[in-house]
Amino acid sequence: MSIGEANRPVTLAIIGAGQRGSAYAAYAEKYPDLCRVVAVADPWKFRRDKMSKVHSVPAENQYDGWKSLAAAGKICDAVAICTMDDTHAEVVSVFAPLGYHILCEKPMANSIKDCVSMVNSVRGKDLIFGIGHVMRYSPYNRAVKEVLDSGVLGEIINIQHIEPVGWQHFAHSYVRGNWKNEATTSFSLMAKCCHDLDILSFYMGSDAPKKVSSFGSLAHFKPSKKPKEAGEATRCTDCAYERKCPFSAKKIYLEPLQSDNEDPERWAQHLVDVVDIENVGRAIKEGPYGLCVYNGQNDVADNQVVNIEFESGATASLTMVAFSEVVCNRSTRIHGTRGELIGDMNSFTVFDFSTQEKRTVVPEQEGGGHGGGDLGLARAFVKAVAAKDAQHLGVTPEDVLRSHLMVFASEASRKEGRVIDYGEYEKQQKALYS
Repeated sequence: MSIGEANRPVTLAIIGAGQRGSAYAAYAEKYPDLCRVVAVADPWKFRRDKMSKVHSVPAENQYDGWKSLAAAGKICDAVAICTMDDTHAEVVSVFAPLGYHILCEKPMANSIKDCVSMVNSVRGKDLIFGIGHVMRYSPYNRAVKEVLDSGVLGEIINIQHIEPVGWQHFAHSYVRGNWKNEATTSFSLMAKCCHDLDILSFYMGSDAPKKVSSFGSLAHFKPSKKPKEAGEATRCTDCAYERKCPFSAKKIYLEPLQSDNEDPERWAQHLVDVVDIENVGRAIKEGPYGLCVYNGQNDVADNQVVNIEFESGATASLTMVAFSEVVCNRSTRIHGTRGELIGDMNSFTVFDFSTQEKRTVVPEQEGGGHGGGDLGLARAFVKAVAAKDAQHLGVTPEDVLRSHLMVFASEASRKEGRVIDYGEYEKQQKALYS
């Protein structure tokens, strides 16, 4: 039976059964007639068992890592690669020759060399390759794009886009967590906002970037900002300042479990298998998530702006900032010659300069992360695999590489203190690593 035959669902193996793997697997749970998770690979037995139970994955298709899955050969149609960022290139290089269609979580990789290598791994092969730029696939952004393409705003002159990471999220992921150190993972703009720069490209369509500049720093989470009252304490559990500190591990992980918080396990679930007071308390007393945010274990920027000039003369800016109440609830203003669009990921308004009329658009939501983008990408990928047609994804591997090179160019500008000629930068980097 051939892949994508109409009378059976697309079969999928999840590599990395954590938060992102679960987000894509949720599509199969919601639409089992279209997609089915038939294998799980994860070294963490608790996560592997949990996902296998949800999707009724047989014991023989539960693997302790991607290498053991690869050793089994091709057992299904596609894989979703949701491992840590620095492993993506190697995993893709192994599964592409096996004939698997590939959905890879963003970012592609932590280096330009590995990004180029990934494109080379899938180029010329009869397979579908998608990347986790989920924002392109949310009902909200699809609706925004329809307005832009309709011409109602006229010629696009400027876009302002803000990514408010959230003070707890940044402390969890980028100060204490997996993405805290550039040497072991990546810089924060790549880890957090590669799909924000991608969405700007999505909005602008064929209008290519011309120049890029960026500014930012690690402004707050560093030893020089440590409150005097904290003294020599290295952990929240031993700190005299803890009650006053907004980044207290007790406040983020432990105290919500004792409250009527609507999502008490939001952050604690990433620390332990079984979430309870005892386990979480032990984790913050002994593990990395209980460390003081001012210890200096982290080095990635906590605020950054990116400025882009496009070939048409249009400009765009992206602001990433750690210090916000909302968590990743992005806001965007798009200014055209005939109108203006203002949105917040849930709804947007369109104001027409000629008629002076304003209308509000509220795209239908179906749940899932990133405003429905997680399910939207999974749906597009499954359609592409079923139809053997990558056009359902709306992007090519070269498009994906280009959007990542925009992120690398932005970081080069920030570190080197110069405006980057993007066209020249892209040529140089491709020539260097192709």
